[in-house]
Amino acid sequence: MTADSSRTSAPTITGTVTTAVPARLDRLPWSRWHWMIVIGLGTVWILDGLEVTIVGNVAGRLAEEGSGLDITAAQVTGVAAALYVAGACSGALFFGWLTDRYGRKKLFMVTLAVYLGATAMTALSFDSWWFFLFRFLTGFGIGGEYAAINSAIDELIPALYRGRVDLIINGSYWLGAIGGALLSVVMLDTDLFPQNLGWRLSFALGVVLGLVILLVRRHVPESPRWQFIHGEEERAEELVASVEHRIEEERGEALPPPAGEITVRQRKSIGFGLIARTVFRRYPRRAVLGLSLFIGQAFLYNAVTFGFGAVLSTFFDVPTGHTGYYFAVIAAGNLLGPLLLGKLFDTLGRRIMISSTYLLSGLLLFGTAWLFERGSLTATTVTACWCVVLFFASAGASSAYLTVSEVFPMETRAMAIAFFYALGTAAGGISGPLIFADLTESGVAADTALAFRIGAALMCAAGLVAVFLAVKAERRSLEDVAEPLSVAERTPAGP
Repeated sequence: MTADSSRTSAPTITGTVTTAVPARLDRLPWSRWHWMIVIGLGTVWILDGLEVTIVGNVAGRLAEEGSGLDITAAQVTGVAAALYVAGACSGALFFGWLTDRYGRKKLFMVTLAVYLGATAMTALSFDSWWFFLFRFLTGFGIGGEYAAINSAIDELIPALYRGRVDLIINGSYWLGAIGGALLSVVMLDTDLFPQNLGWRLSFALGVVLGLVILLVRRHVPESPRWQFIHGEEERAEELVASVEHRIEEERGEALPPPAGEITVRQRKSIGFGLIARTVFRRYPRRAVLGLSLFIGQAFLYNAVTFGFGAVLSTFFDVPTGHTGYYFAVIAAGNLLGPLLLGKLFDTLGRRIMISSTYLLSGLLLFGTAWLFERGSLTATTVTACWCVVLFFASAGASSAYLTVSEVFPMETRAMAIAFFYALGTAAGGISGPLIFADLTESGVAADTALAFRIGAALMCAAGLVAVFLAVKAERRSLEDVAEPLSVAERTPAGP
């Protein structure tokens, strides 16, 4: 790696560097080091799943007299859910900008700390306004995690495995959802805990898990791709060299030579104007694709899963303390989707898998809505239908994060993730819970079926967009999928 001594007068440019770091990272075989990345970064989605599921399952308990809060179930699944999503959108944009400017590692530590503090304060809620405030701040921390974590994942994982790893990590949300669902069953058992204590302990256990993750995450490194663009090329070189040495010792053989070098003009920061021009002028088709995928999955998940417990209680007379069992089943379907289908995104390719998972989940949801409105479903069969729908929808939703994190230049990656997450989630995730809470509260099957159909229609629409606009990014270097804005020259590998 070499860097010339020239410096321009522009304050955002620090020099020019030639490096093989991207090619060296992409040609690495899978190793224990990569497992450390997966565990350190992926576990935050478990926290998110735990959070959302607990709130959905304790909604009925919080609304009961003696819970310690003067709040209704519709406010928990509607107002509080919308505020959580609004916080996530705000946090994604705020921390996304900081992530591109100050690095992935600094921000995924800060955002986790924000989450921990807000969740602890939620457990201490004494009034509805306090509960609403800290639901917003919890979302604020989680939203920042999305930008920082997805940026780091794609920049550290080799191109050969990037699709499946990204999907599995994002899908680990549902492992937390399973834990949250089963945890709520125990915590809502009044034979074990008083009515005003069990739900508080549920949030407190989330804090304990977050502290464990904080300790694990300390060992996850900064992205070398971010480092060499931001004037830290020596640190990037040291990190990659140490990983190569570790993997060669682990495998007992030398690594193959990297496939070429790249020369970039280093920058300290990228302005919002340049990011906007890059996303919407340079890559307008990719912008439409990203927005479509996020709106479809955000409405489906935030509109429906936030209120799943309320649907069971309202239409099937399932006790509030038992809804967690049913939610654990659909969460398992969500978890299995990325686990079993993830590899196909790297082999069959992005276009066929993104479009098919979105379209299949949308069509199956239309069928579920029809059966639900006819009164043909029970608590068990509606759960089974949802399990199948979300098996495909979960893989599709995870691919939305994968798509926007790999199809835009590296300098804009975190902000691109944040922007599409915020805009798509605001469209489907804020309006969705509010609309769905009202439709569910009416107690009319046709109203709830309407919410299902809206989510299904948006998923199908996003699937059709992917048929025409999805990018062939499987097994390709990030620099090949979207050339860095700072690139000066690219040198292919020798014969």
